[in-house]
Amino acid sequence: MDTTASSAPVLGNRYQLLETLGTGGMAVVYRAYDLRLERPVAIKVLRQDYSQSDAFRERFRQEAKAAANLSHPNIVTVHDFGLDASRLYIVMEYVPGTDLKSILKERGRMDVDEAIGLIVQACAGIGYAHRAGLVHCDVKPHNMLVTPDQRLKVTDFGIARALSSIAPDEQHDVVWGSPLYFSPEQAAGQAPSPASDVYSLGVVLYEMLTGQLPFSATDPVELARLHREGTPVEPRALNTEIPLALNQILLKVLSKEPSARYRTADQLGRVLLNFAQASNGTPTGNSVYINNQVSIPTASTDPVNITTPPERPSTIPQEPASEIDWGSIGLGLLALAAVGGLIPFWLYVYFSLNPPVR
Repeated sequence: MDTTASSAPVLGNRYQLLETLGTGGMAVVYRAYDLRLERPVAIKVLRQDYSQSDAFRERFRQEAKAAANLSHPNIVTVHDFGLDASRLYIVMEYVPGTDLKSILKERGRMDVDEAIGLIVQACAGIGYAHRAGLVHCDVKPHNMLVTPDQRLKVTDFGIARALSSIAPDEQHDVVWGSPLYFSPEQAAGQAPSPASDVYSLGVVLYEMLTGQLPFSATDPVELARLHREGTPVEPRALNTEIPLALNQILLKVLSKEPSARYRTADQLGRVLLNFAQASNGTPTGNSVYINNQVSIPTASTDPVNITTPPERPSTIPQEPASEIDWGSIGLGLLALAAVGGLIPFWLYVYFSLNPPVR
């Protein structure tokens, strides 16, 4: 524990605030220390004007509870939430590292293998939430934490949905907090779906590979119009190292209609891994999809050496075809045989009651 912690303020009579990790339009994030369990934590304290709304408090409580039920290696765990001195706060696991947005600001863009290795982990975490019935609603690189050993964890599940309970005339700063990554349907004010998170993941991957965003404008209204109607510059036009197949995947993910994208983050993750395996003959980024989750080797495991082949596939990798369910087919045949076996009996009954006229 920090030697200066004795003079630090305590939140909820339990969490000692040690230093500010980041600030935003809706909250301040602190590195803190849980005095009861004696462990480091991260705490997001929301702005006091948000905390004064009864509707928001209740929605925040519901969303925090739902987020606390998510247990996945690529999701930042929620430990606790509460209200202290009219300030709502949420307590999360402390993840050492840097958010993906800061990395992109410093480096500009990433190579294909590294970008896929990270975004597949994001797909695994968000896909797990989709299977639990939760939509993130605010997928962006600011909400993706990358540790020094290249593990990615997604944070801020549910907070965007909780903010939707604020009165419409108070929402402007919140709704447009991350419009650069919003899906067309979110930009139009419609309810988000898992496909909305998939679109936002596509925007993040586009930025990781090209160093640019597909759409950019200073006016929120114009930015919303571009997401709904604009055509992005093809990624390969900005970075010729992007393979044609990956270029096609990205354009599909950025489709205006949700039904034209991949349905869930899990599906996008599998498609990206199929692409990586077809390209290199080995999983990308030291990560492997197992039972819809990403399994990352421990620090003692030797890194996977990924080499770039002379050519990349030119077609979009598809999800593996479903296996034939022979059990169901067998039951169907048995049922058909049973029904067919009754036909002579019903014929006998019919002709017994209605003998043919001679």
